[in-house]
Amino acid sequence: MKVMKDLEVKGDVITQSDPRYDKARSLFYGGVDKHPAAIVRVANAQDVARVVEHARETGAELAIRSGGHNPLGYSLSEGGIVVDLHDMRRVDVDVPSRTARAETGATAVEFATAAGAHGLGVSFGDTGSVGLGGITLGGGVGYLVRQHGLTIDNLIAAEVVTADGVVRHVDAQSEPDLFWAIRGGGGNFGVATRFRFRLHQVDPFVGGMLMQPASAELVHSFIALSETAPDELTTIANVMPAPPMPFVPVEQHGKLVVMSFVCYGGDPASAERAIAPFRALGTPIVDMVRPMPYAQIYPPEDDSYHPIARNKTLLVDAVDQRSAESIIQHLSSSTAYFCAAQIRVLGGAMARVPDDATAYAHRRRRVMINVAALVQNAEELPEHTSWLEHFASDIQRGPEAAYVNFLMDEGPAEIRQAYPGETYERLAAIKRRYDPTNLFRLNQNIVPG
Repeated sequence: MKVMKDLEVKGDVITQSDPRYDKARSLFYGGVDKHPAAIVRVANAQDVARVVEHARETGAELAIRSGGHNPLGYSLSEGGIVVDLHDMRRVDVDVPSRTARAETGATAVEFATAAGAHGLGVSFGDTGSVGLGGITLGGGVGYLVRQHGLTIDNLIAAEVVTADGVVRHVDAQSEPDLFWAIRGGGGNFGVATRFRFRLHQVDPFVGGMLMQPASAELVHSFIALSETAPDELTTIANVMPAPPMPFVPVEQHGKLVVMSFVCYGGDPASAERAIAPFRALGTPIVDMVRPMPYAQIYPPEDDSYHPIARNKTLLVDAVDQRSAESIIQHLSSSTAYFCAAQIRVLGGAMARVPDDATAYAHRRRRVMINVAALVQNAEELPEHTSWLEHFASDIQRGPEAAYVNFLMDEGPAEIRQAYPGETYERLAAIKRRYDPTNLFRLNQNIVPG
């Protein structure tokens, strides 16, 4: 393939002979070993447009990378071209209007820090290094989801480069169908290069980690409390073996615990009243919950950590006592190097948005659960698939559904579960209009209708 020789971009082109190549093609997740012909560190939307046009004209496979967190490696191409937004990280906060413009290569923690300097913020995911592009386009279920909704519920406008190489300004008035589709439809419709968000007051804020011994009773009660808590309180409960972290007592290492993150947007006195019942469920092994700047809820990350994982995501209508017992049993029986069930209680602000307002169509589902098995090398992954399937089947309550940002390689049926009924048909029609040849296909793909 003719690699970018005739392409003029303001940014940086990294090819296989470049000493930076191996680092540039590394991702957050391990077990992915793709070798793109070129990685283009774009400088602006015009660079993106030139690369998109080049890929369309040459037939090169095109991958889009924001933060590099896709576990299937969709942000890389084997032998193709990568549009890497790594250098597009600018965040501009407009305090009087409570809005911010951000380039999509910025990370969640970078945005949270910039906006948090003014006591403002948006709810993204639960990992600070995730890129704004991917997390936003898929929906964005984060630490403030019950108080301020999904990330897409706070998206005012976007700059998007479509498959024809046109840089488009997209909002509710300008190209409203495309604006609807990118709010939950993933990267199927173009390369998002800039977002404009509505900001919320996030100061004062109380949050942090609470670790307690796991039992079916505690899990069940924790979820029940989370569902009846005020909207200001969002929880994420990770049921898992206690990791060998310095602040975890040695005698607890490897024992099943509930490592939860509790996040309260409001004054400390109200937060204490809301969080106290959770602390009372079991004597804390670790209690790091305290008043803090919102950006500090993202824990420090180890750049050398590249987990190899397979997961199964599901949306359920309840976590009953039997579900809680199944969670404990399945995690206790896993032979994986590490395993976990991450439970996010939804509701609140996100549930008050109509199902058809955006491409995220599961507003009424009460709980999101992501079960995962981590291994030491990719060859071990298939042997844990059956465990994941049985686990998910045992705790499914209500119709099967999925969240696109947590999907693996389950195929078209699971994509339909992320976009049920008329949602998928509408997305397919918009795909046909903006990307009829399916140039943007390295994703949870929606085929042009």
